[in-house]
Amino acid sequence: DLQICQQRAPTCCTKKMEESYQAAVRRERTQSIQALNFELKYMIVGHITAFQEAFESLLRFAENHTSSLFETAYRPMAKEAAEPVKELFTDISLYILGAETTVESAVLRFFDSLFPLVYSRLINPGITDLSEDYTECLRLTRQDINPFGHYSKNMVTELSKSLWASRMLSRALSLGIEVINTTEHAAVSKECSRALVRMQYCPHCQGLTLIRPCVGYCLNVMRGCLAGVAELDAPWRHFISTLEYLANEMAASHELEMALSGIWSSINDAILHAQLNGPQLSATVDKVCGQPRQQEVNLSSASIVPVKEVTETQTFVMAHTSLSNKRREFISYMKRSRTFYASIAERLCDGDLVMRDSSTCWNGEDVV
Repeated sequence: DLQICQQRAPTCCTKKMEESYQAAVRRERTQSIQALNFELKYMIVGHITAFQEAFESLLRFAENHTSSLFETAYRPMAKEAAEPVKELFTDISLYILGAETTVESAVLRFFDSLFPLVYSRLINPGITDLSEDYTECLRLTRQDINPFGHYSKNMVTELSKSLWASRMLSRALSLGIEVINTTEHAAVSKECSRALVRMQYCPHCQGLTLIRPCVGYCLNVMRGCLAGVAELDAPWRHFISTLEYLANEMAASHELEMALSGIWSSINDAILHAQLNGPQLSATVDKVCGQPRQQEVNLSSASIVPVKEVTETQTFVMAHTSLSNKRREFISYMKRSRTFYASIAERLCDGDLVMRDSSTCWNGEDVV
């Protein structure tokens, strides 16, 4: 009553043993593919972690740089500006990691929060009554009167260009892991499991436990079993080309590192622009939002302060170099894995599974 290992010669197998063999080959095939995938998955997961750590390092540097701008040049509003600055960099981090948000919304939300502070602490430092209604009016007015000139839009443009590739690379790496995980758990068809049993275990039914499959026979069986997985070859090659393109985009003129390190400068220019146009802004705001209560203030404390670049460049250079090196290493490794899915049958038939150094092997029906 054997269904798979039908032989003319006497056999020690039963139908139940065949069923056990089918369960074994399914388990073994999954384990074999997992073992092949392990190195590739390990490298991708490792680089996802390394990229994220480098991103976070750059973001922390840029956030500290921006915070120090307020503490050194705009002390009257430094404490209140801390929260909008933190929110801005949190939004940027979430964007890079694939959250459903945009760079434009993050930057404009920041400038919406910044304008009431700039207006009440720098342009009109005598304002004492900054009610919720008045603050909200200032926030809404910012969108109409554009107090920060072209600097806010320039910041959106620069960050959008540089962060897009980082976001796409992060999403692409996650997709790569998803593909690898899916291939590990691809179902083994009934025909495949029978062919694998015939190749690996039918010799056992004749007591030939040391005979292994012939190389050509193994390749035919594995290619048949893995036809669906092998179809990933073309998309996988395209995927790696895309990774290479995104890495090159990140290293192009609108580089992530440069854009992040320049945020403080863009904000400083925007605030200076608003201060220089203070009288016109005040006149417009008074018409739209009314005049709040004021007290006499020594305006020298709110005068325009020239800002020198904060000297934390060593930290930035280290993070910048780290990210660039990780990109190069990763792309170099991934290019070597271009043929991963095309050669998966050959790799599974390599090693202990087949007989390479002997003149006798199993061809599916007999020892040859």
